Amino acid sequence: MPASRPTSLLLIKPGSMGDVVHALPVASAIRAAWPQTRLTWVCDERWAPLLEGNPAISKIHTFPRRDFRGVGGFLRARHWYRGLREIGADTALDLQGLLRSGLMARSSGARRTYGLSDAREGAGFFHTDRIPVPKNEHAVLRYLRCLPAMGIPVPEKLEWPLPAHPLPENFSAGEPFLALHPTSRGAGKSLDAASLAAFAETFQKNCRAKIALLGAEGGPPIGGAIDLRGKTSLGELTALLRAARFVVSVDSGPMHIAAALGTPLLSIHTWSDPRLVGPFSENAWIWQGGGIRKQNIAEAPPPEKPFTTDSARAVAEFAAARF
Repeated sequence: MPASRPTSLLLIKPGSMGDVVHALPVASAIRAAWPQTRLTWVCDERWAPLLEGNPAISKIHTFPRRDFRGVGGFLRARHWYRGLREIGADTALDLQGLLRSGLMARSSGARRTYGLSDAREGAGFFHTDRIPVPKNEHAVLRYLRCLPAMGIPVPEKLEWPLPAHPLPENFSAGEPFLALHPTSRGAGKSLDAASLAAFAETFQKNCRAKIALLGAEGGPPIGGAIDLRGKTSLGELTALLRAARFVVSVDSGPMHIAAALGTPLLSIHTWSDPRLVGPFSENAWIWQGGGIRKQNIAEAPPPEKPFTTDSARAVAEFAAARF
């Protein structure tokens, strides 16, 4: 049975970065359908800047994951979970589907708690309503399935209200530039030094546009690139991805930000399935299995092949042709 319109709703989606981006259209749709409902989003403090200024969100309730480590972590976590009841939510929507998020839903005191049917670690025991979701569906579509269950129509046009931040100091976007994000936490996703060198050499041979190198600090230098690795805030990173003429990224959180912004991009997938975790954008291409193709979440991926220096050169040529 669809929910009655709640006075206060707790949306539980702490992160990862890409997970937060994927849930943005859900918050926007709830706001459009229930403008009087106060929506509080539980978000990992690292990704909270992605929600700043979002008109759908009344309050960001940060999840201080790092504070819960060490000897006193348990007591701090216990106090934080108890504090969720003070939000006064009638309804909780758990889009994370893990034990900790299920506990958040229960701790909030909400009378009705929604969760997806593929919740893990026993999180489903804390949900009053389980929303069926199929396997092998993109994360954005999975999250949107909560809307009809709550009596809210899925909008024809999805909204991705990411905040506008200034570019990093001393960085000018007066000239077109390519944003290159070569690293990811996932095993086997990051580009190695040889591939980076081959990409930069080929791109600079075919295009005069500059390269802005983004991501975590460290890694081999790239001649001629503006190395911003480890030197930008999340807001500045978002600004760069918004301003770029084209983005080349491995499967990562920043890739999903670029997709949400509508920036043209190519996402490199060495083994992850683009149907499930690829860019949710009509303006995106995929490298996988030795070739480049338009992103299509209905298309089965080709057999896996390693990303080589020849692959890097092909991607660089493709990116240079976008300028």
